Amino acid sequence: MDIIAAIATGGNPTAIGIVRLSGEGCFALCDRVFRAANGKPFAEQDARKMVFGEMLDSQGRVIDRGLAVRFPGPRSYTGEDSAEFHCHGSPVVLRELLEALFAAGARQAKAGEFTKRAFLNGRLDLTQAEAVVDLIDAETAAAARNAAAQLDGGLRRTLEPIQDALLDITSRFYAVVDYPDEDIEDVQPEQVAAALKTADESLTRLLATCQRGKVLKSGVRTAIVGRPNAGKSSLLNALAGYERAIVTDIPGTTRDTVEESVLCGGVLLRLIDTAGIRDTEDVVEQKGVERSRRAIQTADLVIVLLDGTSEITQEDQDTLALAQNSPRLILATSKSDLLPAGSGPIFKFRGRKPDAAVMLSSVAPGGLRCLEKAIAELFPAGDPREVGSFLTDQRQEDAARRARDAVRRAAEALESGLTPDAVLTDAEEALDALGELTGRTAKEEIVSRIFSRFCVGK
Repeated sequence: MDIIAAIATGGNPTAIGIVRLSGEGCFALCDRVFRAANGKPFAEQDARKMVFGEMLDSQGRVIDRGLAVRFPGPRSYTGEDSAEFHCHGSPVVLRELLEALFAAGARQAKAGEFTKRAFLNGRLDLTQAEAVVDLIDAETAAAARNAAAQLDGGLRRTLEPIQDALLDITSRFYAVVDYPDEDIEDVQPEQVAAALKTADESLTRLLATCQRGKVLKSGVRTAIVGRPNAGKSSLLNALAGYERAIVTDIPGTTRDTVEESVLCGGVLLRLIDTAGIRDTEDVVEQKGVERSRRAIQTADLVIVLLDGTSEITQEDQDTLALAQNSPRLILATSKSDLLPAGSGPIFKFRGRKPDAAVMLSSVAPGGLRCLEKAIAELFPAGDPREVGSFLTDQRQEDAARRARDAVRRAAEALESGLTPDAVLTDAEEALDALGELTGRTAKEEIVSRIFSRFCVGK
């Protein structure tokens, strides 16, 4: 492979900037842009130890003084010879150094190309590679911990026993069929059935982690709905910690959806403050109400907000009816600081009851604790020992589901007394799906799509 180079830090001025390169022959190339203070050629510097020296531009002029480090392959991030330069984080300095590397024979790395090389060279499987970008994009400590554990092979270790069991089944079938004259023990249907059952149970448990994994990675799309002036914008502002939405005593102030990401009960919420749902002659407000209805349809969680200082209205009942099919539903009574203890509106439910009912105040100290507790209970973190073994995106879920479906078909074929090749076909299909999940059998277009999510320099 040719030598690739890129700026690994952002485009804004920083205290320290990093330029990295990778590929066979990169150490000799580094000698053209770096002059070590100890006078030794770059290839002779101690591996994985910083060395001080001068960075040179394409004309051999000093552009900065800083540190360099070499990582001999295969014990490097990419699995091949790699190096990094750590200098002052001026965008001009970094660009000059990068141009010098290009002049010396390197080329600009594509988005995610360093990690893609790590995958192609067997340093990472596909789940670990996805964990790299998840770690970069993590917005909560829990998401970062899960990505770090997955990068350490948490999901791979969960999948390996399943793959080993299926490989044992397929190899036994092939051995018996291909070498009938050898003294090979016949396939025992009871053992195969037990192995398939264990694989089914393991994949079912894995698929049960999908919701938690997606919540960790992407958060919960949450719509705050209610009639005008119920306190929706005040709740959004209280959760955000600043005045994100305009709040007035005039009903219908919010004409469009307002979005903000917040941490509530340890859960990342993608909040959508919606226009109050009511019949109106105002054309602009009508469009806002329609967007509110669409937000309810696409939300993972809907918080129906009632004004605790007024009687229940038909608009309140209609709003709750719209949210009946939401995956998660919380009925929240606002302005609890203005109510006597233990009081609040009495709501007669028609159809599905909410998953939780809470009282809250957007202005009183501790007024959101009940809501935070309800959200934490609806989206539990799960067993800490499972961190790193969650399925976190649709691609992973689809592959795991196809693997489980194939395992179940193999078990049904075995139980029905079909010929061994029928069982073998389904077992191999399950292996292919698991291989797609880890990258063993993933198609190039899938791999390319995954790495296109990465930034340049990673």
